[in-house]
Amino acid sequence: DGVVDSDKVKSNNLDAKIPKLELETEEKVTEEEPSRESDGNILDVSSDYSRDKHISVQRQLADLEKLADLTEDDKKPCPLCPEEKFKACYSHKLHRHLQNLHWKIAVEFRGYRMCICHLSCHPVKPNLVGDQTLSKMGAHYHCIICSATITRRTDMISHINRHVNKGETESRFVTVRAPANEVIKEAATDVQVLPNHSTPQKTDSYFNPKMKLNRQLIFCALAVLAEERKPIECLDAFGATGIMGLQWAKHLRSSVKVTINDCNENSVKIIKDNCHLNKMKVKLNMKEGDSDGTVEDGEENTDTIEVTKMDANVIMHLRSFDFIHLDPFGTSVNYLDSAFRNVRNLGIVSLTSTDTGSLYAKAQHVALRHYGCNIVRTEYYKELAARIVIAAVTRAAARCNKGIEVLLAVALEHFVLVVVRVLRGPSTADNSAKKIRYLIHCQWCEERIFQKEGNMVEENPYQQLPCDCHGSMPGRTAVLLGPLWSGSLFNAGFLRRMLLEAVQHGLDEAQPLLKTLACEAECTTFKHFSTHGPGDENKQEECGVYIKTSNTSAESYLVPGKRKGEEVIRGAAKRQRAEHSAEHPAFYYNMHRHSIRGMNMPKLNKFLSYLSEAGYRVSRTHFDPMGVRTNAPLAQFKTVLMNYSSPTNTVGQAEGPVHLPGDLQVGEEVPAAADTKEEEAEFPGDDKSGVVDAVSTQSYCTDCAAD
Repeated sequence: DGVVDSDKVKSNNLDAKIPKLELETEEKVTEEEPSRESDGNILDVSSDYSRDKHISVQRQLADLEKLADLTEDDKKPCPLCPEEKFKACYSHKLHRHLQNLHWKIAVEFRGYRMCICHLSCHPVKPNLVGDQTLSKMGAHYHCIICSATITRRTDMISHINRHVNKGETESRFVTVRAPANEVIKEAATDVQVLPNHSTPQKTDSYFNPKMKLNRQLIFCALAVLAEERKPIECLDAFGATGIMGLQWAKHLRSSVKVTINDCNENSVKIIKDNCHLNKMKVKLNMKEGDSDGTVEDGEENTDTIEVTKMDANVIMHLRSFDFIHLDPFGTSVNYLDSAFRNVRNLGIVSLTSTDTGSLYAKAQHVALRHYGCNIVRTEYYKELAARIVIAAVTRAAARCNKGIEVLLAVALEHFVLVVVRVLRGPSTADNSAKKIRYLIHCQWCEERIFQKEGNMVEENPYQQLPCDCHGSMPGRTAVLLGPLWSGSLFNAGFLRRMLLEAVQHGLDEAQPLLKTLACEAECTTFKHFSTHGPGDENKQEECGVYIKTSNTSAESYLVPGKRKGEEVIRGAAKRQRAEHSAEHPAFYYNMHRHSIRGMNMPKLNKFLSYLSEAGYRVSRTHFDPMGVRTNAPLAQFKTVLMNYSSPTNTVGQAEGPVHLPGDLQVGEEVPAAADTKEEEAEFPGDDKSGVVDAVSTQSYCTDCAAD
């Protein structure tokens, strides 16, 4: 079949019924130079006439050679390769190239061969884990039925088989047009996304609906900062569709000056279109180091969003911001140094890490390479991941003579979110760096404790562990994990203010999680959170939590003068930290991991009350729906759990203390070593990795769940 020029077909206004043409009668077509671009036209393989098809789809090798015009002795380029990949050569060499590369690995379908194509038809998404680079072209196949471009040969075969199963080989397919962009609405913000927006490697407008909770938490943190000082300059370093920056500008209005950045040109175009879709002004800044941009007017709204096309490291080196959010595809350690270089004092840096494979100890060598931490799979692996990220953030801030105060750390199924406040000064940097320690973890009973401060080597580091597994078990029973962040993961006052912002803006999905975080920050099961303030006592919000806002916040202490205002804010922050000096206990225990075989565990809420009555601080944790955060040692935790468990064969027995046989009675402490034998019988051959991986973001505190 001959290659019909699409321009001639359009100019002559030919209809679909084109008579079949033989290649020998169309001498003008063979004399013309073949097009190097994919025009997207399709050949109907079941009809008696030919349609335009891509030049990589041919019946015989001779037809492919005729495209290259091997009859002449001059040097000819390959019709399926760009000149920078394969230079023009003589006919014998070009014949071997076409036969051994394009024709040999082609995909055959009903007498046609879809040869591999190296032309600029299929853009390849750059690898965002490393340095940001420009898009490049890759090898691909052109589907003879739907004109899709497929990268791998096996995927192309599966793609053709799907067409066959659907019976789409006998229809006369027309030219496939680019599908219209889909409009997605979230939090009163509309964004256009491409059809393949859910695959980050194959699209420039990656949008993940599962990250809605993450976006709401970041919005609440920004809203709290906007209440402290106005206006603030905030940066979304990896815009993609621009959904996050648009929500900031649309809801916070004049309190923020939003800058959305992305290094991809197509993403910048999509961000610009989404700004106009939400009736926002767009200030374009496409050159590095040039702060002057062109402002394009919107329709009604007077808000302005600055859109930049730079590498994330470059824009954070060039400009200063009050709020920076990093959400790359994978780890964010490559951008931490730039983020802390110019961030303003008392500003906030938030980062979302999606490399859960390495953080959750599934790829331990990657965690060692990216974060410099040695980790193993434990029952508290999600909190371990959050402390790994905070340790990397602390080291990056300390290199810039800055310290941090952790405001929020969340680790869920898809991501790890960390929000920190930046404190300038070498003394604060030293204090933060001192909180990075190693963790001693017992592999038998999973007891854990942070290593003591100091540089002196201890003769027996096992003595630091509360358990005596090393004395009763042979060999080495503990491992050294880290270095990790050993400080607090939450700021109770900041979380209460975030909860108030979530209620005011109607963020329903974030409110249950913020309640749990507020209880976890104070390690309590109470549902009343208050800061005394006149005029609004006994104020009850819709979420069921009593919130009393304070009129003596950091904003009310602001006075003219930058240095004096910062000193007042710092003093208010110190007073707030003094009020909540009691940090929550590190890590948590899972009830299922330490349950007794043949015994029914008590309900989680009742078990929390039993631990509280025993004199320990307890709370639920968002890291694990069956986890208990407490300052009780593991031995006492097991004792209370065993005392209030009932035998399995007892039907209808009320929950409460049971009389155990022998010398094990209620109220007696059971040594940790005595429980290890029961654990061995319960988990024979267990590698301590059978942790419930499902995470419920709807977990409430004890009293809220009881209501």
